[in-house]
Amino acid sequence: MIDDLDPVIHVPKRLAAMAVLANAPSVSFRFLKDHLRLTESDLSKQMSTLESAGYVSAAKDGHGRGSSTTYRITKAGQQAYERHCAALRALIGGS
Repeated sequence: MIDDLDPVIHVPKRLAAMAVLANAPSVSFRFLKDHLRLTESDLSKQMSTLESAGYVSAAKDGHGRGSSTTYRITKAGQQAYERHCAALRALIGGS
């Protein structure tokens, strides 16, 4: 049970980002920043960690000030998120 808690996902800001991504086909950086109420630098750091773990993919559109970044959860990320959520439910007695 506790072994299924993922230390990459468990950080509250990354867990919140994964929850959003698990329920949408893709999400913009701006949406995540506004929805999670994070600074750009903080969100960038959290998303870089998730991307390095292979849990999200990022697509950049454009260059400079007009550019935008969109994130998608990967198959590995979806599986890790579901495993993590199941472990949390087991810990709090929700089976």
